[in-house]
Amino acid sequence: GGGGGGGGPSDSAAEQAKQRQAQREAILEQAMTPDALARLRRVKLVKKDRASAVEGMIANMAMQGKLDSKISEGKLIEMLEGIVGAQQKKEGDKGKISIQRKRYNFDSDDDDDDDDLL
Repeated sequence: GGGGGGGGPSDSAAEQAKQRQAQREAILEQAMTPDALARLRRVKLVKKDRASAVEGMIANMAMQGKLDSKISEGKLIEMLEGIVGAQQKKEGDKGKISIQRKRYNFDSDDDDDDDDLL
């Protein structure tokens, strides 16, 4: 039963992480247009690592004073595409999304000639 004492430090680490996230959110809200912020939140639902990378870039740019205007949705898309490009160079085709459509051949006679129905 001596494991209960270890909870203290991890709580403060969690608190610090929460504070950092809140700070980052505040920076992002100031640095981005509402449309861009909404898109980033949607991206985060699907590609958390990609969204986090962009958040980090934007937060760093904002803190270094490199943002002359708010980041628009278009600029955000460019940044996301840049990250995707960099990730694909690193990973090859692993991060690539490929869509495979199912092929239906309803009018094909060679599959089944309906002899069993007669």
